[in-house]
Amino acid sequence: MLVKTFQAASMPEALRMVKAELGPDAMILSTKKEQTGGFLGFFSKQVYRVTAAIDPVRKPSPPPAAPVVYREAPPRERTAREEMESSMLAPLARELKDLREKVESLTRREEEARAEAKAAYGAETSEQSDVGINLKNIPRSDLEEIKKLLLATLAKSQEGGAKDVQWPTISDGSPLDRQSGADLLPDDSPLARELAFTGVSTELIRTIVDTLNALPLESGNQTVKGRLSETLGRLIKFAGTLKLKKNSPRIIALVGPTGVGKTTTTAKLAAMYALNRGNKVALITMDIFRVGAVEQLKTYSRIMGIPLEVASTPKELEKAVEKHSACDLIFIDTAGRSHKDKEKLDEMKHFLEDKIPMEVYLCLSATTKDRELEEILNRFRIFQVSKVVFTKIDECESFGNMVNLLMKDKLQIAYFTTGQRVPEDIEIATPAKLADMIFREGVE
Repeated sequence: MLVKTFQAASMPEALRMVKAELGPDAMILSTKKEQTGGFLGFFSKQVYRVTAAIDPVRKPSPPPAAPVVYREAPPRERTAREEMESSMLAPLARELKDLREKVESLTRREEEARAEAKAAYGAETSEQSDVGINLKNIPRSDLEEIKKLLLATLAKSQEGGAKDVQWPTISDGSPLDRQSGADLLPDDSPLARELAFTGVSTELIRTIVDTLNALPLESGNQTVKGRLSETLGRLIKFAGTLKLKKNSPRIIALVGPTGVGKTTTTAKLAAMYALNRGNKVALITMDIFRVGAVEQLKTYSRIMGIPLEVASTPKELEKAVEKHSACDLIFIDTAGRSHKDKEKLDEMKHFLEDKIPMEVYLCLSATTKDRELEEILNRFRIFQVSKVVFTKIDECESFGNMVNLLMKDKLQIAYFTTGQRVPEDIEIATPAKLADMIFREGVE
């Protein structure tokens, strides 16, 4: 089977490229929207990647004869200025329009209030009553909305000049100096705004900025991102590389809600340590409920040359672990369970409550919102979760939800997964990687 990936500025254009080269019989394997290029997340372009395949035995159908019509001129590549206007100025214009409409609405309301006051108190007292009209006649919810719009507009207007920000410098020109004991990065600093933009809570932004300001300059990191990385390393627990036991395997069970990619993550971990590091690894799956789950893991195990056992009862799980007791690592794939289904969670808890000394890793999707992440964590705490794996990093545009959860709940982060490829799209979580993601760099 011939497999090829096409890239274009829009999905229709990418599909036309597939049809033109592989013919109408091509099978679409995957589609993906990405941001490419840019600096610190700014001026990046949006592209669409489509992976398609065709059976080489069947010749691709020739493209239909072009009708006798005038061809449209090929689309002109936009200039850097046009790209900036499209990515920044257009959204800013929309926000300014919303703000203007809100202010006009409040102005009309104020005029009506003044008219009512004039009618009630007379012309001679209406001037005096104007002082108290502005805020008294504007609901608090409207004031909060205006505040949010103003802050959003300010942040957007300053993003375009982020790369031109003049950071405080020391004598040799290195960024970030401490001057006369004042805070180096106050709450309204570009870093604080970037943290707020990515969804980090206000309370935690203050903690991060205070910790960063307390770092000694001789620590070696003199860039904002470097010092942010060091700060995150002090505030969040990063698990690092798995350390093996001497006389018994290290057993890790992956749990989590449905659809977060536990099976693929299990295969990636097995490949990381078996193929890349040369460890002796075995796989066990308990996911006998999802259609195709066992076959999917069987395919991975066959390709990697790793043994796979299927366990449908606690006794079978115990036997499978005993059978591969000579391995360095045993990874257990469990069935996905909704965090709202207490009965199924209790059932799986009983399944894992054996005498087997295992660690439980909770898989969470980076695309999940803050409140739901907290709910999932609270429900899955019954498994004595030791570490967290964040999946679908490639599908996420902001990562404040991850920072909020890891800092507030004192969780230990082990891995990030960044796509569907096995074994490429997984990496050990590090402060530097998380800092990159906050600055929207290094995320494919």
